[in-house]
Amino acid sequence: MTDVASLTPATPGTPDQPAHTPKAKGPLGAVYNWVMRLAAGKHAEPALYTVSFTESSFFPIPPDVMLAPMCFARPERWVRYAFGCTIASVFGAVLGYAIGFYLFEAVGAHILNFFGYGGKEEELRIAYNTAGVWIILIKGLTPIPFKLVTIVSGAMAMDPLIFIASCIATRGARFFLVAWLFQKFGPTLAPIIEKRVGLFMLLFAVILIGGIAAAALIH
Repeated sequence: MTDVASLTPATPGTPDQPAHTPKAKGPLGAVYNWVMRLAAGKHAEPALYTVSFTESSFFPIPPDVMLAPMCFARPERWVRYAFGCTIASVFGAVLGYAIGFYLFEAVGAHILNFFGYGGKEEELRIAYNTAGVWIILIKGLTPIPFKLVTIVSGAMAMDPLIFIASCIATRGARFFLVAWLFQKFGPTLAPIIEKRVGLFMLLFAVILIGGIAAAALIH
């Protein structure tokens, strides 16, 4: 007699049947496969939150690099990942604010100089006085390094409560959108990405480098 349980399909994304097994080929494909396995590993979640925290204050790589493949590999956890990423980012933003407020000359100014904002403190002060909240909301959604926003917010002594509320709104919107897109369309796009992994990695690199370059050019 046939076991009824054997006729029930496994739920995609569960440990019994992973949502997707990466099968990209070539050198870049090997990197892609490794990242996907790492994203599904037991240490991926704390690493994601660590990156999200540090990126808001000093680390150069955005958490989207890990968030996207993690939601790709474990789509059933997308809300959990996005929520944790948002909370970690906001705590990191508070650290960035503190750097700008208490340690601007010693630390914050060097970070601004690195991204081309050295000597523009007065321009930034005027911009924050007129549109501080919008600066956080808009730049928090873009590839522009968020640490610039958090450090400058502290240096400009922006209202802490407004700063935190703005960070929650903009980072939450960004991370939940990224997580939803990859859990929704990731399995469908997987075969396409694996066949064109080099092109997709190049595109991602262009976006990341473009965001950093924009931070140095936008005044």
